[in-house]
Amino acid sequence: MEKLFKVKSRGSSVKTELVAGLTTFLTMAYIIMLNPNLIVGFRHGALGNFGADAGAAWNGVFLATCLASGVTCILMALVANKPFGLAPGMGLNAYFAMAVAEIASAAGCAYLVGLQAALCLILIEGLLFLVLSLFNIREKIIASIPLGVRLGIGPAIGMMLMNLGFGSNAGVGANGEYFVLRDFFGPLSAGVARENMDGYFPVMVLTVVTMFAGLFLIISLSRRGVKGAVLLGMLASSAIYWAGQAIFLKQDPFASLRGASWLPPVRDMLDTTFLKFDFKTLMSLGWLSVVIFIVSFCMIDMSDTIGTVLAGAERGGMVDEKHNVENMKQILIVDAVGTVLGSAAGTSSVTTYVESISGIEAGGRTGLTALTTGVLFLACAFISPLAAVIPPPATSAALIYVGILLLSGLRKIDFSDISAVAPVFIMIVAMPVSGSIGHSIGLGLIAYTVIKLFGGKGSEVPLITYIMSGIFLLKFFLAL
Repeated sequence: MEKLFKVKSRGSSVKTELVAGLTTFLTMAYIIMLNPNLIVGFRHGALGNFGADAGAAWNGVFLATCLASGVTCILMALVANKPFGLAPGMGLNAYFAMAVAEIASAAGCAYLVGLQAALCLILIEGLLFLVLSLFNIREKIIASIPLGVRLGIGPAIGMMLMNLGFGSNAGVGANGEYFVLRDFFGPLSAGVARENMDGYFPVMVLTVVTMFAGLFLIISLSRRGVKGAVLLGMLASSAIYWAGQAIFLKQDPFASLRGASWLPPVRDMLDTTFLKFDFKTLMSLGWLSVVIFIVSFCMIDMSDTIGTVLAGAERGGMVDEKHNVENMKQILIVDAVGTVLGSAAGTSSVTTYVESISGIEAGGRTGLTALTTGVLFLACAFISPLAAVIPPPATSAALIYVGILLLSGLRKIDFSDISAVAPVFIMIVAMPVSGSIGHSIGLGLIAYTVIKLFGGKGSEVPLITYIMSGIFLLKFFLAL
């Protein structure tokens, strides 16, 4: 184990790495259910023409999510020896679902056919990224990002995580439409909040208690130097939520486990998504439309990966004196291979997850953390019902805690340099509001470039930064 992962030499232990891997998995596990819901469940109803059994397609995307996530995490462990978890990216999967709907509408085909055509886009993106990574082009792009912008990515992601934790991750209601800060703490009184929540007030109270109990426990354990504080806080707050469900809401917290299927839906995946590339339907849109789709996916994916890796590496002390990440080439190669594998299995772009930082905070420093996360994702193909048992408020506590920690990166920024400060705070505001790591980094790069140009210091801006800023401008204003 030491020879393979260098656990001791990186100041960790096998136990710490295993706990960190479990912590990362628990904060990422929501993607197992959310990804097929988003790609299949949320879109086909509006079109009214699915073209196949929606349940079979859901099962196919579900299993593809488990397999692509698990295998790619294991590759991250063995190839790069880094504690990063990977799975189909949030934001990317939403854009993928919209692309599927647009393809189905433009080509006049069933939604499933549009999905199979869109998988070709993901395959092309992954292969393109693989070539760029092999020739160190992606790495050079990362190195060209100004230091001030790089240092600001972590705090911006921290704000986004806190926004997710207090917001949609723990939303209450039939469609999760009631949020903690806005709908519980926002109204003038508890009576007003109760009236506005249409019968969901007791659930909201339990959500708030669970979330803050978990957050305060994690902080307390962390200050005492307890290893695995994040995981322990999540489990303790889960127990609080389960007890509240049983005692106050008169609900069985484990009802979903009864009658659940424990066998992987292999046949459904083979019938609907596995290697179901439909290039004919894709090319019927015209080459320009295809290029626009590919450029959009590439820009969002690359920016998301860069942001997460830089923020996680900074937090875990895995950067050199110039803030460069060790084994960046291997990380990017694995990320690209994951996208190719995801397209083959039947899901959207696989990317490095910002939730990996929760595992890093739990002590993860090597690939053993990623290996643990990957094995658990593969196991979910058999035990998927268990992933739904951990309540959202418990994972929100972890997300908020990690977000707070990431804000500490602000102290490394030179506040006397407005060209460094302005892009950072634009990203800090944009990331939680837009929900897009990639677009927010793009705004930061544009701000940095424009400020330097108007300040007569345009020569200080790297050429690639000019190019990336120009591409983002085209994407924002010309709908690329």
